Amino acid sequence: MILTTLILGLVLGSTYALLALGLTLQYGIARIMNLAYGELTLVGAFVLVAIFQQLSLSPLLAMVLIAPAGYAMGWALYQVMMRPLVKRSGAAGRLEVDSILATFGLLFLIQGLLLMFFGANFTSISYLDRGINVLGVSVALNRLIAFGICVVAGGALVLALAKTRWGLVMRAVALTPGSAPLVGIDVNKVARQGFAIGTALAVTAGASVAMYQTFSATDGVVFTMKALVIVIMGGVGNVKGALIAGVALGLLETFVATAIDPGLTLAATFAIFLVVLLWRPQGLFGAR
Repeated sequence: MILTTLILGLVLGSTYALLALGLTLQYGIARIMNLAYGELTLVGAFVLVAIFQQLSLSPLLAMVLIAPAGYAMGWALYQVMMRPLVKRSGAAGRLEVDSILATFGLLFLIQGLLLMFFGANFTSISYLDRGINVLGVSVALNRLIAFGICVVAGGALVLALAKTRWGLVMRAVALTPGSAPLVGIDVNKVARQGFAIGTALAVTAGASVAMYQTFSATDGVVFTMKALVIVIMGGVGNVKGALIAGVALGLLETFVATAIDPGLTLAATFAIFLVVLLWRPQGLFGAR
């Protein structure tokens, strides 16, 4: 039972980690608290289902199209909706408050469009759902594929941020946005890239979820809240912290669901969140 919980928890946690990475970039680099993040995740999930059902295209090939489309959508959202907020933000905290209000409205706009095009029923697909033996535990192949996608995407982002000049620029804007222009960094360009990459990660995580979970057009708030919990637990703007916290949350939920009661998974998530918020508000891996 312990091994089963560990393996299934790692699979779920990897999806959560990828989900939280996008919000970490959007808030850590662009200073945008995106309350519509879960709805953007659902866009990726529903688009993958539509491509699979209507065009009979493999979800793996569809994901190759969904990720860059998500980047383009994030880039457009920042230019049209977020850039005016950035320009007018003056006092400390103004951008955060404005972005919360703006994306709160965007949440309902996207949710309404999803309901209009896809309906309110729960959606799922049957894709490579045969069991594969992993250390004596039967795990659905689609879950393992989703796990691999999350590991590759998350690992590539961490390496890029840590080892490349592009990553150095991103980290500079995240740490000291006021000083970054002094060394020739275009903060607006970097913030736009951070927001767009965050959106690409959101739709990729949504597409991964669609391969093995059932979801509906009103589930966006759940994804947003879980991503927010992970970001705060890992430390705002801390990419490695978000990865570790995402995996830990997946393990926790799987343990609660298998050992106690599946209905208590959400309660356990927010209980841990409250403990971290009260005991270490800067996050488990955030600097004091």
